[in-house]
Amino acid sequence: MSRLSRPAALTLSTAASLALLAAGCSGDGGSSGLPADQESSSFSAEGDGVRLGILGQCEGPFGGFHEDVVAGTTLAFARYAGASPNSSTSALEGFSDAEVAGTPIELVGIGCGDDTADRILQEVRRLVEQQGANVIIGPLSGDEGIAVAEYAKGKPDLTVFAGISGSQEQTLQVQAPNYFRFYGDGAIWNAGLGDLLYREKGWRKVAVIADDYSFGHTSAAGFVADFCGVGGEVTHRVFPPLGTTDYSSYIAQLPDPDEVDGYFWAVGGTGTQAALEAFVNAKGDLTGDRHAGNFFFNPDLAQALGTDIAGAHIGGFATLPGDIQTPEIKEYLAAADETWETIPGSLSGNEPAPPSTSAAFGFFYGYYSAGVALVEGLKAVDGDISDPKAFQSAVAGLTLDLPHGDISLDENRSGIVDVGLSRLAVNDSDEVVQESVAIVPGVDQTFGGTFSPDTPSPGRDFPKCEKRDLPWEGKAIPVVDGVPQR
Repeated sequence: MSRLSRPAALTLSTAASLALLAAGCSGDGGSSGLPADQESSSFSAEGDGVRLGILGQCEGPFGGFHEDVVAGTTLAFARYAGASPNSSTSALEGFSDAEVAGTPIELVGIGCGDDTADRILQEVRRLVEQQGANVIIGPLSGDEGIAVAEYAKGKPDLTVFAGISGSQEQTLQVQAPNYFRFYGDGAIWNAGLGDLLYREKGWRKVAVIADDYSFGHTSAAGFVADFCGVGGEVTHRVFPPLGTTDYSSYIAQLPDPDEVDGYFWAVGGTGTQAALEAFVNAKGDLTGDRHAGNFFFNPDLAQALGTDIAGAHIGGFATLPGDIQTPEIKEYLAAADETWETIPGSLSGNEPAPPSTSAAFGFFYGYYSAGVALVEGLKAVDGDISDPKAFQSAVAGLTLDLPHGDISLDENRSGIVDVGLSRLAVNDSDEVVQESVAIVPGVDQTFGGTFSPDTPSPGRDFPKCEKRDLPWEGKAIPVVDGVPQR
């Protein structure tokens, strides 16, 4: 049996912030949450089946997603490995009876990250070196991903399936052969957005504001490469630290609205609403024709700030926008509701809600995809993980048939994905909703040759703003009333 004590839930400050303050966790991170007689103190890559550790984030800017990510992994095992959740109202209680090809999957611990590299290294070491994990799913955030990839590189018998960490470096630069990412990075998620704004909205000059850490850099890099690639100009790049509470000095560094055609935002976590409110105070009202953002620029946030933001365009994420409802997506969401009675996920303010509410968003889905990858990898080796390198080779060759589209891996074991672009709109009930506008198919981490292991990592000054040929320019697949026009 796999059972973990549930952290105390966090009450979120507002639905608009999306990923908000810290959820309670196992205190100082030094306890596995397992009963003492079930704890393991030695690492074993063979003979004991899969001993799984999940790296969540129960503190820091994205602490509100702790329940979501553990639930994502659990749903994959419930659907494809016979697992049963130990609680009908919380995924953090763990699961039982997961097995693939005769090989059991035992949950040995859940790591409590806080968005810092030091903390996530403490947690992965505890799970691997004290609890005996031979497979890790996670982590959640950008700097954490780089740290865990570097750690994995020194533990070749360990296999890591990244959760939803969006920094580019963890696969393109670190290149650990035992580290796998079955989703896109932050740059990929903005593929096609700059092209759309340039061609369809007439934007020519843009200012960028993004969190000053690896994911913010990567997300901004994708937009900059895309917008400049078709001929646009980025006039300013402003990078407030993640977790900033007073954004006024950073907003002051942005040009006034009469100096640019628009602004691109990649400020996330607890900062999204605060940054936008600071903009309103300093620069005037938000209007959709002048603003675009990455996935944190969402309907809940817009609803809190007013309907004038309708028309703003949004980059993609691990899932396609919610108005795209294929039979596979509907089946996936229904499976979540069949697995638990309720889940206190981030999008419901960490209050009980239908599990499909959390399953529809990318944090849950990234960890779900990792769980499916583990199951399919085990099937590919008939459950035999006694040779970790053979298991890892099988995982590297997988193409996953997932609800939001197939995902295969590039040579650096990072996902090649379809990106769904959307915009905010006002529906008949005067509510701000997200509607799909286009799908950019098959984007890989090199971003049409923009990035490579030899280029600098995305940062405050890289990539340069220069015209370049990108494979998807002018070729995005339109979406009409939630139906891709393939």
